[in-house]
Amino acid sequence: MRTLYHWPLDPWSRQVRIALAEKQLAFELRFVRPWDAPDELMALNPAGLTPVLVDDTAQGRVVAVEARAILEYLEEAKAEPALLPSGAGERAEVRRLCQWFDRKFDSEVNAFLLHEKLEKRLQGLGAPDMEAIRAGRDFLRWHLDYLTNLLDVREGLAGPRYTLADIAAAAHLSCIDYLGDVPWDEFPAPKAWYERIKCRPSFRAILEDRLPGVGPASWYADLDF
Repeated sequence: MRTLYHWPLDPWSRQVRIALAEKQLAFELRFVRPWDAPDELMALNPAGLTPVLVDDTAQGRVVAVEARAILEYLEEAKAEPALLPSGAGERAEVRRLCQWFDRKFDSEVNAFLLHEKLEKRLQGLGAPDMEAIRAGRDFLRWHLDYLTNLLDVREGLAGPRYTLADIAAAAHLSCIDYLGDVPWDEFPAPKAWYERIKCRPSFRAILEDRLPGVGPASWYADLDF
């Protein structure tokens, strides 16, 4: 059995949940609040970050820590369906885009919108900074412009097929969409791409996520929005 330690609106936890569902691997979710540094999480990952996957295999227990390591582990543990393409250059492009979202999008969008509108509230860190929120929304439009450029020439973000790059992007954007901050109607190509991903069975559990006291945007779970 597999156990995934996660926080629902953590984009990295969502990437792993989607990949597990794509590979049709059964798993149990264990909800944790990383900022509380619970002993159970710290014992598995001294960095105190989610996600952490505990996989009890026939060969013994595997503890895979944080999204990139977990996703690579899953790709090796169950090759089909493949979420990385076969060519070295194509794999490099997938990994580049995963890094883009995990570093650049996170620092320019999540650090403003998720932190100001959600994390500060949940952690009791005071009122949101409206100037920071405006900056995050401006950065978000810039990133959606970049996605538009990619999708003008590609079916998926990294090429002709669905890969970890699409999963990474959708996981990050879905957290911002939960808050209602993605101006989808201004960006038809990313909207059409995201609609396709929302319709995948692997995304259903993501659309069912709810945080007590912090509900999602009215269109968050709609497949045709």
